[in-house]
Amino acid sequence: MSDQRCEVSAGEVVVRRAGLADAEGFVASSSALFAEDAGTRDPTVDVGWPREYGPQRFAAGLDDPDRLLLVADRDGEVVGHLAGAVADGSAMRPVKVATLVGMYVRPAYRRDQIGGRLVDEFLRWAESVGAGLAEVTAYASNGQAIQFYERNGFGPQAVTLRTPLGARISP
Repeated sequence: MSDQRCEVSAGEVVVRRAGLADAEGFVASSSALFAEDAGTRDPTVDVGWPREYGPQRFAAGLDDPDRLLLVADRDGEVVGHLAGAVADGSAMRPVKVATLVGMYVRPAYRRDQIGGRLVDEFLRWAESVGAGLAEVTAYASNGQAIQFYERNGFGPQAVTLRTPLGARISP
């Protein structure tokens, strides 16, 4: 998706690269993701982060070749988004990795294959920038997200286990 105007459409919704005019809708979509996902699963996440820092982060990502910002647009209204990033490999793991940082589709549009279209565009972009691996993280308690990503080609690699400090019980 190197062309800013490259579009994939199905019905009324167009999946395309985000532009400056999409800032408010993109931030609102990010806020909805935080509220619905992290806000119900991780009390350590600041659900106000997208509103406070999202506009600046969005603007910085528009011209960054290592970031991908997509919107699902219905008649000028953002009904979903995807944010991705790519990073060079390291000496330990010498492969360029594309990370699907966040994705959200409004509930009313979730049966319209929009999420799959966003992921397809992300994977195409990842290959086009030379990534050898694509990854995404989902909360273990979000079975629907895990099943969605597995249907779209992702598989489990690692499990992160946590315990809140200060709440440990001594033997």
